[in-house]
Amino acid sequence: EFDAVIATPDMMGMVGPIGRILGPRGLMPNPKVGTVTFDVAKAVRELKGGRVEYRTEKKGGIIQVVVGKMSFPAEKLRDNIATLIESIVRARPASAKGSFVKTIAISSTMSPGIKVDPAIAAEMAKV
Repeated sequence: EFDAVIATPDMMGMVGPIGRILGPRGLMPNPKVGTVTFDVAKAVRELKGGRVEYRTEKKGGIIQVVVGKMSFPAEKLRDNIATLIESIVRARPASAKGSFVKTIAISSTMSPGIKVDPAIAAEMAKV
């Protein structure tokens, strides 16, 4: 029961054989997301501080990310969603034309999505 695996580059040879277990769960250390580093203390601080990686589907332009758990209070979920929207808008490429965020849907793991108006979400995020 853990949320992340951090490894140093020289230890990846030992972590590699358990890749069949960690890979499908999305826990395999990856240098692109900062979980393979010699500065383990910094990586642990970032993860404990709430750093989140989000995956994108390039063809459809879909972003999938965890913004909280059912045990979080509503204010914490709202803050997490606002921070996510701010980071997405800040990461907008200069070549992107028109509205960058077209639709937003929020759902728990096993429930239907709830559509959110992007204009209201942008206002909430103070973008």
